[in-house]
Amino acid sequence: MRRLTPEERFKHSISKQKKKLDVFSESETQWANDLIYWYKLNGLDIPDDAYRACAFFINKEFQRKAGSLTLLYETSLRCIAELPKVTRENAFDLLSYRFKLYAKTLEAGGF
Repeated sequence: MRRLTPEERFKHSISKQKKKLDVFSESETQWANDLIYWYKLNGLDIPDDAYRACAFFINKEFQRKAGSLTLLYETSLRCIAELPKVTRENAFDLLSYRFKLYAKTLEAGGF
């Protein structure tokens, strides 16, 4: 078995990262739809910052803004590590907080 050249290693690394970001964008788009639906079911108005982050994923704005999806992915990893475990009682609040955090990250990143 031959060794990969530096160019092949680079391409392989990029393809792995792209797959992770694709899975992340698909799951967050689904979570954004769910969050909007949960607000509708509870008869509440969705806060503007959470709605902005939901719209960012649903409208696939990350495809036009380079680097934004990577920034949100890193924010997601930090958020998952720092927030308490998800239970039935706090799932809605944690999801809402995560999307508010995404909105703040996008604003700070200039997107």
